Amino acid sequence: MMDYTGILSACAQEIKPSGIRKFFDLAATMEGVISLGVGEPDFQTPYSIRRAGIESLEKGRTWYTANAGLPALRQEIAGYLARRFGLDYDSQREILVTVGGSEAIDLCVRALVNPGEEVLIPQPSFVCYDPITRLAGGVPVPLVTRAEDGFRLTPQALRAAITPKTKLLIFPYPNNPTGAIMKREHLEGIAEVLRDTGVMVLSDEIYAELTYEDRHVSIASLPGMRERTVVVNGFSKAYAMTGWRLGYAAAPAPVLSVMTKLHQFAVMCAPTVSQYAAIEAMRHCDDEITRMAVQFGMRRGLMVSSLNRMGLTCFQPLGAFYVFPSVRSTGMTSEKFCARLLEEQKVAVVPGNAFGDCGEGFVRISYSYGVDHLIEALGRIEAFVGGLRADNN
Repeated sequence: MMDYTGILSACAQEIKPSGIRKFFDLAATMEGVISLGVGEPDFQTPYSIRRAGIESLEKGRTWYTANAGLPALRQEIAGYLARRFGLDYDSQREILVTVGGSEAIDLCVRALVNPGEEVLIPQPSFVCYDPITRLAGGVPVPLVTRAEDGFRLTPQALRAAITPKTKLLIFPYPNNPTGAIMKREHLEGIAEVLRDTGVMVLSDEIYAELTYEDRHVSIASLPGMRERTVVVNGFSKAYAMTGWRLGYAAAPAPVLSVMTKLHQFAVMCAPTVSQYAAIEAMRHCDDEITRMAVQFGMRRGLMVSSLNRMGLTCFQPLGAFYVFPSVRSTGMTSEKFCARLLEEQKVAVVPGNAFGDCGEGFVRISYSYGVDHLIEALGRIEAFVGGLRADNN
C-alpha cells in the first residue's frame, strides 16, 4: 500500500476543507432538508442573457477567446465600472476576464505575494482567502471585526496590524458572511492608513450591487487608492449567473499583466459562451439587477425581524444576502447548534467559525432563497430554539 503522506504537498495537506461544505455534504444524504447555506440567487439567469448564450452556440462561437477575454466584453466591463461606481479603467490593458471571482482572487494573491509576506484578512470573511494565501507561500494575518463596530474594519485595527512584511490587504466588502458594508467615511479612514505604505489592496466587490441603504463605494475610487487596488467582481450575484463561472479583475496595467500571464498558463481563457452571455448582461440588464436587489431587501427584513424575535440576536446586514445571528444565548457552539438544527429540524445553515475563529458563536444564514422556502425554514428554526428553552426550564 503506497503512503502518499510524503508525496502530496505538505501545504495542501495542511489546509482544512471548507467548513461550508461539511454540513451540506451531510445534508445531501438526508431527506426533507431545507438548505439556507449556499450563496446562490434563486432567480433564473435573466432570459436575454440565456438567449445570448444559446445564440453563441448556434453560431458556432465555441473557440478560445483572447487570454484576457473578448475585447467587447472588456469594453462593457469598463463601461459598467464607470457607470455604476465611477471607476476609470482601460478595457484592453487593465481588465481581465476570469473563471469566476475566485480565480481573480487567486491570481491577484499569486501575482503580488512572495513567500513569507503577510496578507491581512478581516474576519469573519469568505473561506477562500486564507488557503489561497497559504498556497502562494504567504502568511495570513486575521483582523478581527466585531458586531459592535458593524463588522467593519477600523483604521486602528489596520494600523496596528501592518508590519514591514505586510504586502496585501484583502478588503471583503460588502461582506460574506456578515452583510457588513463600508461607507465612504469608513473607507476614507482605511485609505488614510494605506496611502503612505507599500501595501496593496484586493477589493472583493462581488456583492457590490447588493446594498440596501447607500450605493456601494469602491475603495479604488478614493484619491491615491486606484494605483494600489485590484478590484475583483463578477456576474454570479448581480446577474444570477453562478454556474456560468465568470468574473473579472480591474487593476493597474503592471499588476494586471502579471495576473494575465498566470491566467494564461492556468486556464487559457474564461468560457466563451459565458463571455457572450455576459456582454448581453452588461448592455441590457441593469433593470434586472434592481429587480433582484429589491426582492433580496424584502427577504432581509423578514429574516432579521424573525430571528431577533426568536432571541437569536441578529446584526442588521446592509449588503450581500446573508444574516449572521448570534447563537450564544443557546449555550451551544456554532457547530453544535448547526449539527443539532440539521439533525432535529432538517435545516442546514453554516457555523460562523467556518469564516474565521472570531465567527464562533454565530451562524450564517443565506436569504438568497424564495420566501416560501425561508418561511418554512424560519418556522423550523423557531421550533428548535423553543425546544431548547423548554429543555432548559
